[in-house]
Amino acid sequence: MAASSLPALRVKPREERRVKGGHPWIYSNELLLDPAAKALPPGALVRLFDAHGGGLGIASFNPHSLIAARLWTEDTGASIDAAFLAARLRKALALRERFFAAPYYRLVHAEADGLPGFVVDRFDDVLVVQANTAGAEQLTPLLLQALQDVLQPRAVVLRNDTPVRRLEGLDEEIRLAAGSLEPQPHVEEGGLRFALDLLEGQKTGWYFDLAAARAQVAALAPGQDVLDCYCHTGAFALNAAKAGAKSVHGIDRSESGVALATQAAKANGLDRIARFEKADGFEALDRLGSAGTRFGVVITDPPNFVKSRKDLGAGSRAYRKLAKLAAPLVKPGGFWFVACCAHLLPGELFAKEVAIGLGQSGRAGRIVLSGGAGPDHPVHPHVPESAYLKWQVLQLD
Repeated sequence: MAASSLPALRVKPREERRVKGGHPWIYSNELLLDPAAKALPPGALVRLFDAHGGGLGIASFNPHSLIAARLWTEDTGASIDAAFLAARLRKALALRERFFAAPYYRLVHAEADGLPGFVVDRFDDVLVVQANTAGAEQLTPLLLQALQDVLQPRAVVLRNDTPVRRLEGLDEEIRLAAGSLEPQPHVEEGGLRFALDLLEGQKTGWYFDLAAARAQVAALAPGQDVLDCYCHTGAFALNAAKAGAKSVHGIDRSESGVALATQAAKANGLDRIARFEKADGFEALDRLGSAGTRFGVVITDPPNFVKSRKDLGAGSRAYRKLAKLAAPLVKPGGFWFVACCAHLLPGELFAKEVAIGLGQSGRAGRIVLSGGAGPDHPVHPHVPESAYLKWQVLQLD
């Protein structure tokens, strides 16, 4: 669609300053919404203007969302077509290729890569796409075309099952959008190979955001007994085993996750070192603590405990409970890794709850490493809330 034929929306007087300053979001209370604007279909592309008619750019618009408009370009004459999206993809690809030698990474991280609402994870010639906004949903056919033009993947999976889609008025959907998943897709990390279940597994099938942290934790594992609680498909556990851990015990409540971790252990020749158990994380930590079991390295990478603002109180206290249960399992002088993927939980509150739980456990120690996601998860300078991941490594006395 030609830019000139797109509907026009105006920002209220004096509300254009954030957009002109580089912020990619416009909230519903910042827009002049007449009946025609409110009648636009969710995800429609619009031309944005300030109150005086000055052009602000082209955005996708959802009249039912608090974040009503998401800016795609400051050029009101641009065409948001497959060629436009392909150019953004090539730019994102070039960035990843500066950091990664192998084609396993998050290729697109939404606004930070100039592709609002989209996430794309790359597993060599297989791609997993999430469209998390109404605008991304409308542009998905064009993105699939652009991905084909840029990477020629053998398969593309749509994992449109994130909770945020409900906030945009979108249905959940998981399907193979193109190609074939035979042979089974896989990911390579740290010299290991992991088979993936991209249709039934968690999220997009792999947690690329913690790849660098896994390498740092693995460096602490040689000669140690290691516990990996919430192990998913065994990434932390098997990186530790390969690095020289004496033993590795992985725990996850997902039967399919435990099965894939066990399969990966055998495929990588680590099944004599690493074993995996299906169990609830908190229950397993409590059981191991009561039995007096101790480890040189304890890894806890739990699921998101704060999925909505109403969960903030109970969810933040869950990290306190996690610390209280996990810390006693660490041998004196050993290390504990803890991660939080809740974007609604501020890093300061996460650190506070961990410290409180540590004190309640009767242990003391020090933070020796901390961080967030890797360089394939860039953060838009004006959207700091997209820096959702935080983690710590503590040495305990």
